[in-house]
Amino acid sequence: MTKRIGLLVGWENTFPPAFLDRLNAHAGVHAELAKIGGTGERFEKKYDVLVDRISHEVQHYRLHLKAAQLAGTYVINDPLWWSADDKFFGFSMAAKLGCAVPKTILLPQRDYIPSIDKTRSLRNLEFPLDWKAITDYVGFPAFLKPAEGGGWKNVTKVHNEAELLAAYNVSGTLVMTLQECIEFDDFVRCICLGRDMVLPIRWDPHRRSYLVESGFFPKQLGQRVVDDAWKICNALGYDMNSVEFAIKDGVPYAIDFTNPAPDMDYHSITPHYFDIVVEEMVKLTLRVASEGRTPRVPYNFGDFLPGGARSTELGPIARILAAGGDPGAATGGGVVAR
Repeated sequence: MTKRIGLLVGWENTFPPAFLDRLNAHAGVHAELAKIGGTGERFEKKYDVLVDRISHEVQHYRLHLKAAQLAGTYVINDPLWWSADDKFFGFSMAAKLGCAVPKTILLPQRDYIPSIDKTRSLRNLEFPLDWKAITDYVGFPAFLKPAEGGGWKNVTKVHNEAELLAAYNVSGTLVMTLQECIEFDDFVRCICLGRDMVLPIRWDPHRRSYLVESGFFPKQLGQRVVDDAWKICNALGYDMNSVEFAIKDGVPYAIDFTNPAPDMDYHSITPHYFDIVVEEMVKLTLRVASEGRTPRVPYNFGDFLPGGARSTELGPIARILAAGGDPGAATGGGVVAR
Protein backbone atom coordinates (compact mmCIF):
# COMPACT_ATOMS: atom_id res chain seq x y z
CA MET A 1 0.00 0.00 0.00
CA THR A 2 1.31 3.45 -0.93
CA LYS A 3 2.39 5.60 2.00
CA ARG A 4 1.06 9.13 1.77
CA ILE A 5 3.21 11.92 3.16
CA GLY A 6 2.19 15.57 3.37
CA LEU A 7 4.33 18.64 3.95
CA LEU A 8 3.07 21.93 5.38
CA VAL A 9 5.29 24.91 4.62
CA GLY A 10 5.29 28.68 4.39
CA TRP A 11 7.39 30.69 1.97
CA GLU A 12 10.55 28.57 2.16
CA ASN A 13 11.37 27.33 -1.33
CA THR A 14 14.54 25.22 -1.19
CA PHE A 15 13.80 22.50 1.39
CA PRO A 16 10.27 21.58 0.18
CA PRO A 17 11.08 20.52 -3.42
CA ALA A 18 14.29 18.73 -2.42
CA PHE A 19 12.51 16.86 0.37
CA LEU A 20 9.49 15.88 -1.73
CA ASP A 21 11.56 14.85 -4.76
CA ARG A 22 13.76 12.55 -2.69
CA LEU A 23 10.74 11.00 -0.99
CA ASN A 24 8.98 10.39 -4.29
CA ALA A 25 12.06 8.66 -5.65
CA HIS A 26 11.21 5.76 -3.31
CA ALA A 27 8.77 3.10 -4.47
CA GLY A 28 5.47 2.95 -2.63
CA VAL A 29 5.60 6.57 -1.50
CA HIS A 30 3.51 9.54 -2.55
CA ALA A 31 4.67 12.84 -1.06
CA GLU A 32 3.10 16.22 -1.71
CA LEU A 33 2.33 19.62 -0.30
CA ALA A 34 -0.65 18.84 1.93
CA LYS A 35 -3.92 20.57 1.07
CA ILE A 36 -6.13 21.62 3.96
CA GLY A 37 -9.63 23.01 3.69
CA GLY A 38 -12.68 22.46 5.86
CA THR A 39 -12.17 19.77 8.49
CA GLY A 40 -15.06 17.74 9.89
CA GLU A 41 -15.15 16.58 13.51
CA ARG A 42 -15.25 12.92 12.38
CA PHE A 43 -12.01 13.43 10.51
CA GLU A 44 -10.38 10.43 8.85
CA LYS A 45 -6.71 10.56 8.08
CA LYS A 46 -5.52 11.40 4.58
CA TYR A 47 -1.81 11.04 5.25
CA ASP A 48 0.32 8.54 7.09
CA VAL A 49 2.78 11.27 8.01
CA LEU A 50 2.49 15.06 8.04
CA VAL A 51 5.62 17.20 8.38
CA ASP A 52 4.71 20.59 9.83
CA ARG A 53 6.92 23.64 9.29
CA ILE A 54 4.35 26.44 9.44
CA SER A 55 1.48 25.87 11.90
CA HIS A 56 3.11 28.14 14.50
CA GLU A 57 2.12 30.98 12.16
CA VAL A 58 -1.16 29.60 10.71
CA GLN A 59 -3.52 28.62 13.51
CA HIS A 60 -5.96 26.86 11.17
CA TYR A 61 -3.22 24.40 10.26
CA ARG A 62 -2.40 23.77 13.93
CA LEU A 63 -6.01 22.91 14.76
CA HIS A 64 -6.26 20.67 11.70
CA LEU A 65 -3.08 18.84 12.70
CA LYS A 66 -4.53 18.06 16.12
CA ALA A 67 -7.50 16.43 14.40
CA ALA A 68 -5.18 14.58 12.01
CA GLN A 69 -3.18 13.24 14.94
CA LEU A 70 -6.38 12.10 16.63
CA ALA A 71 -7.26 10.27 13.41
CA GLY A 72 -3.96 8.37 13.48
CA THR A 73 -1.62 10.48 11.36
CA TYR A 74 1.92 10.78 12.71
CA VAL A 75 2.67 14.50 12.83
CA ILE A 76 6.22 15.87 12.93
CA ASN A 77 6.10 17.65 15.40
CA ASP A 78 3.32 16.72 17.85
CA PRO A 79 0.90 19.69 17.52
CA LEU A 80 -0.58 19.22 20.99
CA TRP A 81 2.76 19.48 22.73
CA TRP A 82 3.98 22.24 20.40
CA SER A 83 0.89 24.25 21.40
CA ALA A 84 1.60 23.73 25.10
CA ASP A 85 5.35 24.38 24.98
CA ASP A 86 7.00 27.75 25.51
CA LYS A 87 10.56 28.98 25.83
CA PHE A 88 10.42 29.75 29.54
CA PHE A 89 9.17 26.25 30.35
CA GLY A 90 12.05 24.96 28.25
CA PHE A 91 14.63 26.83 30.30
CA SER A 92 13.10 25.55 33.54
CA MET A 93 13.09 22.00 32.21
CA ALA A 94 16.65 22.17 30.83
CA ALA A 95 17.91 23.41 34.19
CA LYS A 96 16.29 20.39 35.88
CA LEU A 97 17.93 18.13 33.29
CA GLY A 98 21.32 19.43 34.41
CA CYS A 99 22.03 21.53 31.33
CA ALA A 100 23.68 24.92 31.74
CA VAL A 101 21.19 27.72 31.00
CA PRO A 102 21.34 31.52 31.43
CA LYS A 103 19.63 33.06 34.45
CA THR A 104 16.10 33.85 33.32
CA ILE A 105 13.12 35.63 34.88
CA LEU A 106 9.56 35.42 33.56
CA LEU A 107 7.90 38.85 33.67
CA PRO A 108 4.22 39.82 33.76
CA GLN A 109 3.04 41.30 30.50
CA ARG A 110 3.01 45.09 30.31
CA ASP A 111 -0.50 45.47 28.85
CA TYR A 112 -3.63 43.35 28.60
CA ILE A 113 -6.63 42.73 26.37
CA PRO A 114 -9.45 45.31 26.76
CA SER A 115 -11.64 42.99 28.87
CA ILE A 116 -9.02 42.97 31.65
CA ASP A 117 -9.78 45.61 34.29
CA LYS A 118 -6.40 46.36 35.85
CA THR A 119 -8.03 47.42 39.11
CA ARG A 120 -10.08 44.24 39.52
CA SER A 121 -8.74 41.45 37.28
CA LEU A 122 -5.13 41.30 38.46
CA ARG A 123 -5.47 40.66 42.19
CA ASN A 124 -2.90 37.84 42.00
CA LEU A 125 -0.27 40.02 40.41
CA GLU A 126 2.56 41.42 42.49
CA PHE A 127 2.70 45.16 41.92
CA PRO A 128 4.91 47.03 41.68
CA LEU A 129 7.51 44.54 40.52
CA ASP A 130 10.74 44.34 42.47
CA TRP A 131 12.91 45.39 39.55
CA LYS A 132 16.01 45.60 41.72
CA ALA A 133 15.72 41.97 42.81
CA ILE A 134 15.05 40.92 39.21
CA THR A 135 18.04 42.75 37.77
CA ASP A 136 20.32 41.76 40.65
CA TYR A 137 19.57 38.12 39.83
CA VAL A 138 19.91 38.32 36.04
CA GLY A 139 22.53 41.06 35.78
CA PHE A 140 23.42 43.28 32.83
CA PRO A 141 23.74 43.12 29.93
CA ALA A 142 20.63 41.05 29.42
CA PHE A 143 18.07 40.21 26.74
CA LEU A 144 14.41 41.12 27.03
CA LYS A 145 12.61 38.66 24.80
CA PRO A 146 9.21 36.95 24.44
CA ALA A 147 8.48 33.82 26.43
CA GLU A 148 6.91 32.48 23.24
CA GLY A 149 7.92 33.06 19.65
CA GLY A 150 11.13 32.98 17.69
CA GLY A 151 12.97 34.40 14.71
CA TRP A 152 14.69 36.99 16.90
CA LYS A 153 11.46 39.04 16.93
CA ASN A 154 10.85 41.59 19.70
CA VAL A 155 14.25 40.90 21.26
CA THR A 156 16.16 43.80 22.87
CA LYS A 157 19.60 43.80 24.44
CA VAL A 158 19.57 46.05 27.50
CA HIS A 159 22.54 47.33 29.48
CA ASN A 160 20.86 48.97 32.47
CA GLU A 161 17.51 49.35 34.21
CA ALA A 162 16.54 52.44 32.22
CA GLU A 163 16.96 50.58 28.92
CA LEU A 164 15.11 47.59 30.36
CA LEU A 165 12.10 49.62 31.43
CA ALA A 166 12.03 51.50 28.12
CA ALA A 167 11.89 48.23 26.18
CA TYR A 168 9.47 46.60 28.61
CA ASN A 169 7.07 49.54 28.44
CA VAL A 170 6.57 49.05 24.68
CA SER A 171 6.26 45.25 24.80
CA GLY A 172 2.46 45.44 24.79
CA THR A 173 0.61 42.22 25.60
CA LEU A 174 3.62 39.96 24.99
CA VAL A 175 4.76 37.94 27.99
CA MET A 176 8.47 38.68 28.24
CA THR A 177 11.50 37.14 29.88
CA LEU A 178 14.65 38.85 31.05
CA GLN A 179 17.63 36.63 30.39
CA GLU A 180 21.29 36.85 31.27
CA CYS A 181 23.46 37.70 28.28
CA ILE A 182 26.18 35.09 27.86
CA GLU A 183 29.18 36.92 26.41
CA PHE A 184 30.24 33.85 24.48
CA ASP A 185 33.59 32.73 23.14
CA ASP A 186 31.98 30.46 20.54
CA PHE A 187 28.54 29.50 19.30
CA VAL A 188 27.03 26.30 17.92
CA ARG A 189 23.61 25.42 16.58
CA CYS A 190 22.61 21.75 16.56
CA ILE A 191 19.97 20.55 14.13
CA CYS A 192 18.29 17.56 15.79
CA LEU A 193 16.23 15.10 13.75
CA GLY A 194 14.47 11.91 14.78
CA ARG A 195 15.56 12.42 18.41
CA ASP A 196 18.80 10.57 17.66
CA MET A 197 20.62 12.51 14.94
CA VAL A 198 22.39 15.61 16.24
CA LEU A 199 24.23 17.75 13.69
CA PRO A 200 26.40 20.43 15.39
CA ILE A 201 27.12 23.41 13.14
CA ARG A 202 29.35 26.28 14.09
CA TRP A 203 27.43 29.54 13.84
CA ASP A 204 28.61 33.12 13.55
CA PRO A 205 25.81 35.20 15.14
CA HIS A 206 27.49 38.45 14.16
CA ARG A 207 27.33 37.60 10.45
CA ARG A 208 24.29 35.34 11.06
CA SER A 209 25.86 32.58 9.01
CA TYR A 210 26.73 28.92 9.34
CA LEU A 211 30.36 27.83 8.99
CA VAL A 212 31.32 24.57 7.33
CA GLU A 213 33.91 23.18 9.73
CA SER A 214 34.64 19.92 11.53
CA GLY A 215 36.36 19.15 14.81
CA PHE A 216 35.91 22.73 15.96
CA PHE A 217 35.53 21.88 19.66
CA PRO A 218 37.70 19.93 22.08
CA LYS A 219 36.43 16.37 22.39
CA GLN A 220 34.90 16.71 25.86
CA LEU A 221 33.10 19.95 25.02
CA GLY A 222 31.81 18.52 21.75
CA GLN A 223 30.46 15.47 23.54
CA ARG A 224 28.61 17.61 26.08
CA VAL A 225 27.06 19.77 23.35
CA VAL A 226 25.76 16.70 21.49
CA ASP A 227 24.57 14.93 24.63
CA ASP A 228 22.79 18.00 26.01
CA ALA A 229 21.10 18.65 22.66
CA TRP A 230 19.97 15.01 22.53
CA LYS A 231 18.69 15.14 26.10
CA ILE A 232 16.72 18.35 25.55
CA CYS A 233 15.08 17.18 22.31
CA ASN A 234 14.11 13.82 23.78
CA ALA A 235 12.72 15.44 26.92
CA LEU A 236 10.65 17.81 24.77
CA GLY A 237 9.62 15.00 22.42
CA TYR A 238 10.50 16.83 19.21
CA ASP A 239 11.42 14.89 16.07
CA MET A 240 12.63 18.06 14.37
CA ASN A 241 14.27 20.87 16.33
CA SER A 242 17.39 22.97 16.74
CA VAL A 243 19.33 23.69 19.91
CA GLU A 244 21.68 26.66 20.25
CA PHE A 245 24.60 26.82 22.64
CA ALA A 246 26.64 29.86 23.62
CA ILE A 247 30.07 28.66 24.76
CA LYS A 248 31.64 30.60 27.61
CA ASP A 249 34.80 29.47 29.44
CA GLY A 250 34.30 25.95 28.15
CA VAL A 251 30.66 25.71 29.30
CA PRO A 252 27.90 25.24 26.69
CA TYR A 253 24.89 27.30 27.77
CA ALA A 254 21.67 26.21 26.07
CA ILE A 255 20.15 29.54 25.09
CA ASP A 256 17.47 28.61 22.54
CA PHE A 257 15.94 25.20 21.90
CA THR A 258 12.23 25.55 21.23
CA ASN A 259 12.57 25.59 17.45
CA PRO A 260 10.28 22.85 16.10
CA ALA A 261 10.51 24.29 12.56
CA PRO A 262 14.28 24.84 12.39
CA ASP A 263 16.07 26.69 9.62
CA MET A 264 16.62 24.30 6.69
CA ASP A 265 17.19 26.75 3.87
CA TYR A 266 19.84 25.87 1.27
CA HIS A 267 21.30 29.37 1.23
CA SER A 268 21.29 29.69 5.01
CA ILE A 269 22.66 26.40 6.33
CA THR A 270 25.00 26.04 3.29
CA PRO A 271 24.79 23.38 0.55
CA HIS A 272 26.93 21.00 2.62
CA TYR A 273 24.60 20.88 5.62
CA PHE A 274 21.47 21.24 3.48
CA ASP A 275 22.18 17.94 1.77
CA ILE A 276 22.68 16.21 5.13
CA VAL A 277 19.50 17.67 6.61
CA VAL A 278 17.32 16.79 3.62
CA GLU A 279 18.64 13.22 3.55
CA GLU A 280 18.12 12.76 7.30
CA MET A 281 14.58 14.18 7.10
CA VAL A 282 13.81 11.76 4.27
CA LYS A 283 15.16 8.83 6.32
CA LEU A 284 13.14 9.89 9.35
CA THR A 285 9.90 10.30 7.42
CA LEU A 286 10.31 7.00 5.56
CA ARG A 287 11.09 5.21 8.80
CA VAL A 288 8.00 6.59 10.49
CA ALA A 289 5.81 5.71 7.49
CA SER A 290 7.22 2.22 6.94
CA GLU A 291 6.86 1.32 10.61
CA GLY A 292 3.25 2.43 10.49
CA ARG A 293 4.08 4.57 13.50
CA THR A 294 1.06 6.13 15.15
CA PRO A 295 1.04 9.13 17.46
CA ARG A 296 2.11 8.53 21.02
CA VAL A 297 -0.77 9.97 23.00
CA PRO A 298 0.46 10.72 26.55
CA TYR A 299 -2.74 12.61 27.34
CA ASN A 300 -5.82 11.53 29.28
CA PHE A 301 -7.98 11.22 26.18
CA GLY A 302 -5.64 8.57 24.76
CA ASP A 303 -6.76 6.10 27.43
CA PHE A 304 -10.35 6.38 26.22
CA LEU A 305 -9.75 6.06 22.48
CA PRO A 306 -10.39 2.64 20.88
CA GLY A 307 -7.70 0.29 22.12
CA GLY A 308 -6.77 2.58 25.02
CA ALA A 309 -6.28 1.35 28.58
CA ARG A 310 -9.71 2.63 29.67
CA SER A 311 -11.59 2.38 26.36
CA THR A 312 -13.95 -0.34 27.67
CA GLU A 313 -14.41 1.14 31.14
CA LEU A 314 -18.01 1.79 32.13
CA GLY A 315 -19.18 5.21 33.21
CA PRO A 316 -20.75 5.75 36.66
CA ILE A 317 -24.37 5.20 35.57
CA ALA A 318 -23.49 2.17 33.46
CA ARG A 319 -21.67 0.70 36.45
CA ILE A 320 -24.74 1.13 38.65
CA LEU A 321 -26.89 -0.57 36.03
CA ALA A 322 -24.36 -3.39 35.61
CA ALA A 323 -24.50 -3.97 39.36
CA GLY A 324 -28.32 -4.14 39.28
CA GLY A 325 -28.79 -0.79 41.03
CA ASP A 326 -31.20 2.09 40.42
CA PRO A 327 -29.43 5.01 38.66
CA GLY A 328 -32.45 7.26 39.25
CA ALA A 329 -31.74 7.36 42.95
CA ALA A 330 -28.22 8.52 42.32
CA THR A 331 -28.58 11.14 39.62
CA GLY A 332 -30.49 13.65 41.73
CA GLY A 333 -27.55 14.40 43.95
CA GLY A 334 -24.80 13.53 41.52
CA VAL A 335 -22.81 10.36 41.11
CA VAL A 336 -19.40 9.84 42.63
CA ALA A 337 -17.31 7.77 40.20
CA ARG A 338 -14.99 5.41 42.02
